[in-house]
Amino acid sequence: MALIVQKFGGTSVGSVERIRNVARRVAKWKAAGHDLVVVPSAMAGETDRLIALARQIQALPDPRELDVVAATGEQVTIGLLAMALMDLGVKARSYTGWQVKIVSDSAHNKARIVSIDQQRIRADIHAGRVVVVAGFQGVDGHDNLTTLGRGGSDTSAVALAAALKADECHIYTDVDGVYTTDPRLVPEARRLRHVTFEEMIEMAGAGSKVLQIRAVEFAGKYRVPTRVLSSLTDPALPVEEEARSGTLITFEEDPHMAMEKAVISGVAFNRDEAKITVHDVPDRPGVAYAILGPIADSNIDVDVIVQNIGHDGMTDLSFTVHRTDYAKAMKLLKSQVQPHIKCRDVTGDDRIAKVSIVGMGMRSHAGIAAQMFRTLAEEGINIQMISTSEIKITVVIEEKYTELAVRVLHKAFELDQE
Repeated sequence: MALIVQKFGGTSVGSVERIRNVARRVAKWKAAGHDLVVVPSAMAGETDRLIALARQIQALPDPRELDVVAATGEQVTIGLLAMALMDLGVKARSYTGWQVKIVSDSAHNKARIVSIDQQRIRADIHAGRVVVVAGFQGVDGHDNLTTLGRGGSDTSAVALAAALKADECHIYTDVDGVYTTDPRLVPEARRLRHVTFEEMIEMAGAGSKVLQIRAVEFAGKYRVPTRVLSSLTDPALPVEEEARSGTLITFEEDPHMAMEKAVISGVAFNRDEAKITVHDVPDRPGVAYAILGPIADSNIDVDVIVQNIGHDGMTDLSFTVHRTDYAKAMKLLKSQVQPHIKCRDVTGDDRIAKVSIVGMGMRSHAGIAAQMFRTLAEEGINIQMISTSEIKITVVIEEKYTELAVRVLHKAFELDQE
């Protein structure tokens, strides 16, 4: 008998019939003798609807009150799913994040989990119940309801699996695993049977929408075996068959996986980016902090950063932010940072995209960057910024070239081949 945490995304619980299908799937695993903790998201589109309602009341909703509104979506699905399980004769009980309780910091709309009280969950498991816990939400040290940001249900599930020392965490989505790239862009994309935590972190950070990056970080840090599965398959599929499907996120040190590892595992992309350049910045110690410090204090995440070589005591600093933070970051830089550091100008572009290639094989193969740059050059795609890690190369390009770049890179690195 294993303890398994199963997470179901918004599409998986997008209607009453789909919620019933989730209940059938969970009941099947319970009947096979496993203990289950289930973490559903809000129904597809519900969180967007709730946020839109809040913005009809207040153009820039108060962060605390926005969390109160946004968290109600998951409260609906946990109650409906618990009812659906009871209707099948399965004992079940639902909990909101604050009832469990999942304690977070106080960064409203982007909170991070600090600790999880396991007492109620373990008592219910011991009593033979399936425990249904609301994803995406928690409570801070002052009893304020918080939400974990987009994709936060993935983080909730993996964090619960880590706290409970679950045998495996299943992430059910509307795709049947992790692919070499988005199959909607490249029909030849292949499903990966396994991928390392390091690669998955890089792919999630580069724009792969299968798993949220914080969830993968949690899984890697606490060594939670995690499997990405499809919730759209037949709920009656035998447990043994379902357990072998999807994509298993593994550990790099597994020698069997290392022997099979391809040079490049996938091509990821992200259109939700914007680029900001601060021009003619005084080239002196501390100036990068003077620019990026206020950005960090405003809870804005920065990704790719490039600083030019200084000339005549001046330099340019460019970086990318999420497109939803673009207007906020530009306003902050122009009103507070520019007058302070006396830079010439602050410009931006919210029509860019990031395209990345990811693979553990980069560590032992030369010429990967050159092949990537040559492939893009042959298609006339200009590279605006470059960022690298040990197993990832990211370029910033014009958004209109995103699909072309993904297709040609997927072909150039033969990712359509087994």
